[in-house]
Amino acid sequence: MTRGFRFNEKYLSQIPALQQLINLGFEYLPPDQALAARQGKAGNVLLEEVLREQLREINRIHHKGRDYLFSEENIQSAVQKLKNVKYDGLLKTNEAIHELLTLGMALEQTVEGDTRSFNLRYVDWGDWRNNRFHVAAEFSVERTRSTETARPDIVLFVNGIPFAVIECKSPKVEVEQAISQSIRNQRDEYVPKLFIYTQIVLGVNKNAARYATVGTLAKFWSLWKERQDKEAAMAQSIHRTLPDETKDALFSGEFATARRFFDTLEAEGVREITEQDRAIYSLCRPERLLELVYKFTVFDGGIKKIARYQQYFAIQRILTHVKQRDTEGRRRGGIVWHTQGSGKSLTMVMLARALAQEPDIHNPRIVLVTDRKDLDKQLKETFAPCDMAPQRARTGRDLLELVSDKKADLVTTLVHKFDKALNVKKYRDESPDIFMLIDESHRTQFGNFAARMRQMFPNACYLGFTGTPLMKKEKNNFAKFGGLIDKYAIDQAVADGAIVPLLYEGRHVEMEQNEKAVDLWFSRHTQGLTDAQRADLKKKYARAEMLNKTDQVIYMRAFDISEHFRANWQGTGYKAQLVAPSKAAALK
Repeated sequence: MTRGFRFNEKYLSQIPALQQLINLGFEYLPPDQALAARQGKAGNVLLEEVLREQLREINRIHHKGRDYLFSEENIQSAVQKLKNVKYDGLLKTNEAIHELLTLGMALEQTVEGDTRSFNLRYVDWGDWRNNRFHVAAEFSVERTRSTETARPDIVLFVNGIPFAVIECKSPKVEVEQAISQSIRNQRDEYVPKLFIYTQIVLGVNKNAARYATVGTLAKFWSLWKERQDKEAAMAQSIHRTLPDETKDALFSGEFATARRFFDTLEAEGVREITEQDRAIYSLCRPERLLELVYKFTVFDGGIKKIARYQQYFAIQRILTHVKQRDTEGRRRGGIVWHTQGSGKSLTMVMLARALAQEPDIHNPRIVLVTDRKDLDKQLKETFAPCDMAPQRARTGRDLLELVSDKKADLVTTLVHKFDKALNVKKYRDESPDIFMLIDESHRTQFGNFAARMRQMFPNACYLGFTGTPLMKKEKNNFAKFGGLIDKYAIDQAVADGAIVPLLYEGRHVEMEQNEKAVDLWFSRHTQGLTDAQRADLKKKYARAEMLNKTDQVIYMRAFDISEHFRANWQGTGYKAQLVAPSKAAALK
């Protein structure tokens, strides 16, 4: 029997995943029970009775020191609201549902003669244990405008709402096939009605796993590398024996014939932990699943993005770091060094939101500091689509008004504006709950401007972000800043496929100077100047940087770049970077 099922995805991926998920706290629903929980309709994707029960269970109205239940009418309204969200394309509808799930909805109710609006939650985000978790296999969903169905391998439910979809493959099938199958199922002609509720999607086989969120292109599905999980806890999730009652439910229907195989496997003892096991434990165990959805998912300009592992763990480390204080009550600051292209700006967005949601930090104020106008604008534009619109300080006076009058909890500004603000008014705020998030925090951040910033906010928590490889002197400066909190280097990012490797080739363009022609040109253009002025101009143009800007040099280098590109890179899809002595030279 073992030989016959060696490469079967059910035996090597799907059933092991189901066993692990049950051990992680998901209650297994065989296909017939899952269909019954959907009123017997393959067009329904919510487990409505579970949802209804949980809405009653996790919601209370707090009024004048007493707790009251929501009315049955309001419970039903909440179910219908979630069930009947108008379809407006996959991502727009998913965003509307994500907002409903994370924020809840206001419902009017009369309590002791007092009619008011009270907030009802679909999920208890504060304590994951108060929610109910189910897992279903071969979850048939009726396709759009069709009687045919699609059957995702595994669907995970939170309070009856489908939160995650997992596609399983055998080890001889590349995980990319699971990804393409998931992307196909999200299309309008397949089962978008399931994916409008889905928050995380996974493609797995025994040896590999990738994850994303809905609407993600195949090339952006990510690898998760765990930094916190204990091997013992992970091993327990795959080695703990299931109760007989649970086994009876799991090994029923089309899985019935697999029971003998898995009983034999269990009797043989401990098996090795696979990449699939690691991914499911790290991404799908109830507490981590809810955390990723609630704190680490953003909509960036209509595109849904979920944290990569380096973003998640950097933010976790920062939150632990800033809760520690020195002898004067100041929070610990530090540096996050994540290579360019690894999502640093989005890490700052997620951190700002995590700080705002952290129960141990009361009323935080966050100031995002950069040293260039384009970065300042980019940061504001990154935050705005993520429902976190910061106020942008356009002048020193503007910055002063925003921070001194506490007009905004989130402000973006250029570093030199602190100097201008203090020239307007000597202002000092001693709160330790001000967080200075400093982008590209090297070089200029340690000069006079940084001193003025600290003069204004002496007790603030300073958190620097950089993607630039550091020189020895800068590393020493960072020690003053508070030390390194987290690092994600270029080699790690290349290995993860987050960025492509950078190839460098030094090139030299051979050129000859026509001294007679240059001297003639010079004498004609300097007629009327004194000898001293002529000598000064000659000295200036003799310097290499001025020579580098002359038209002849630019023409020769442009020709060399063009020929090199045509011969080596044209049509490959690769990009290149041009460094020139000035914007004008680059444009020429």
